[in-house]
Amino acid sequence: MKKINIIVASVLFTFNFSLFTSCSSNEHDYDATGTFEATEITVSAEQTGRLLMFDVTEGNKVEANQQVGLIDTVQLYLKARQIGATKLVYSAQKPETEKQIASLRQQLAKAQQEVERFDALVKDGAANRKLLDDAKSQVAVLQKQIAAQQSALNTSTNSLNAQMNTADVQKLQVADQLQKCHIYSPISGIVLEKYTEPGEFAATGKPLFKVADMDNMIMRAYVTSSQLKEVKIGQEVKVFADYGKGERKEYAGKVTWISSKSEFTPKTILTDDERANLVYAIKVAVKNDGYIKIGMYGELKLK
Repeated sequence: MKKINIIVASVLFTFNFSLFTSCSSNEHDYDATGTFEATEITVSAEQTGRLLMFDVTEGNKVEANQQVGLIDTVQLYLKARQIGATKLVYSAQKPETEKQIASLRQQLAKAQQEVERFDALVKDGAANRKLLDDAKSQVAVLQKQIAAQQSALNTSTNSLNAQMNTADVQKLQVADQLQKCHIYSPISGIVLEKYTEPGEFAATGKPLFKVADMDNMIMRAYVTSSQLKEVKIGQEVKVFADYGKGERKEYAGKVTWISSKSEFTPKTILTDDERANLVYAIKVAVKNDGYIKIGMYGELKLK
């Protein structure tokens, strides 16, 4: 009887040990775990002034290039008007070259006629040679005066043209500043945080709101060194969003990035090999159907 009890006890011990080891085995229906992220952009003010309009609400969806705010533009508008008026002043100061040298050209034409007349008289012996030389000298003087006058007028014109070009550049700069007074959403997404309200003073570089692309999510998962050979860029994988209490939803994912260096296993991450201390981060692109949230826990199954 004692021998029978020993056999029964041995069988029970073997069964219990087998049950314990099977329950504590490290077999999972996933290969890696991680959390979901989204592309987040913090939009800051590019100009300084009072915020006249700011139509942003946390949790609302905004479209790419949608105007959501406006900074006071009055001073910039007045500056643009002032630059325009300055350009008109420069334009009015530009000399009319041909009109200003018209009298000299007329004098030159008369002097050339005198040269022709004295030349004919000298050939006929009716005039002194000196008169012809004086007439030619007068023509040369007038030609030099015209050249000098033209050079001075061209220099003045070029200087005024340069000033007008500078005014054009300044006007373009003001136009760019005016454009930056209009606040746009750089991407389509959900407003995560709002940092200011209409009527407040915005300064260049001051954060206004944060928007995230919730349609295209990224799952940052971690794999062990032994799993690296099974992962490559562009690989299609299965992703599971974990809602807790065993509720999961499956999504198609694609590996877009693999870290080139290892790191210590984050405390919130479980790996296929729980003894692993070093893991490699990977990013998996997932199309969101509206149920995945930032920071949600997820699991990854390599195909």
